[in-house]
Amino acid sequence: MSRIISSIVVGFAALLGTVAQAAPPTVAANAPDSYTVVKGDTLWGISGRFLQEPWRWPEVWQMNEDQIKNPHLIYPGQINVLDRSGPKLRFGKAIGSGGNKPVGAGKLEPRVYHTPVDEAISTIPLKVIAPFLTRPLVVERKTLDGAATIVATETGRVYLAQGDTIFAKDVRDDVDTWAIFRPAKPIVDPVSGKQLGFEAQYLGSAKVTERTDPATLQIVEAVEEIGAGDLMLPVEGDLVFSYAPHAPKSEIDTRIVNIYRGVTETGKLSVVAIGAGKNDGLEPGNVLALFRNRGTAKYLKRNYKLPEKRYGSMLVFRVFDRVSYALIMDTDGQATVGDAARNP
Repeated sequence: MSRIISSIVVGFAALLGTVAQAAPPTVAANAPDSYTVVKGDTLWGISGRFLQEPWRWPEVWQMNEDQIKNPHLIYPGQINVLDRSGPKLRFGKAIGSGGNKPVGAGKLEPRVYHTPVDEAISTIPLKVIAPFLTRPLVVERKTLDGAATIVATETGRVYLAQGDTIFAKDVRDDVDTWAIFRPAKPIVDPVSGKQLGFEAQYLGSAKVTERTDPATLQIVEAVEEIGAGDLMLPVEGDLVFSYAPHAPKSEIDTRIVNIYRGVTETGKLSVVAIGAGKNDGLEPGNVLALFRNRGTAKYLKRNYKLPEKRYGSMLVFRVFDRVSYALIMDTDGQATVGDAARNP
């Protein structure tokens, strides 16, 4: 499969109003005039070479809203050229001798390329978030009520391996592959104390082999102990994250409510859960700024609440009704449960 890519994209006027009305992006202090894309780059990382706020690259590349939803625009070997007067970034092959030398001051013209989509440069490191794209992460009470349940194992053993058989009730006739999980600790908003759902502990997956009652399934993957009483949800299939970063359309003021693997602090390129989701207007690709609570200080018998510090940014990549998962992209320190996340 191939994709036709034009090196000069259409106007940016249709992009979200909150972004379009902001001040123009600032060029980084040591920004190069051009950069040649190499395998392993990400759009966020490339933009960090040119801009102080890397997430704003859709603006300087003049992308419209349709392209934001599918930003497979550049590939290894293409050249990014910075026009500092905009600022604007343009991309394409070098003009003249051979096609892969830096463009420099040469004239940039529209070019069209046929390149396999799977070679496209991704927005963020996909290998970091891949395990989170298909597995159940958050379950609400209504989800639990509609889940299938394992009622027995063929061997009676607690720990099952690939190829073992299980039996389950409430298995839908239109679903063949199921994710096996166990509701773990509740996800609670650290400010309001409101329970947002349950963290799903992923155990493995199984495939239906016989439509009996209870249904017969074969274990496809087992990463934790699986046994009677564990729950199952339909596997959602291959979810692909390709959204370009953009500001939320609505005002978001939330907190980090959970960090993957139950730790209390984490850093760059780590996955966190925040207490806002579809119901709040969040969508994949939204960027949020991170703010650290500095606590209070006492001086001469008076307590002072210290101002928050903006210390980083995150990119939302999977959204549920009241909870979303985001990847921390930039930070000058540790992110902690309870830190605020707001519009950038």
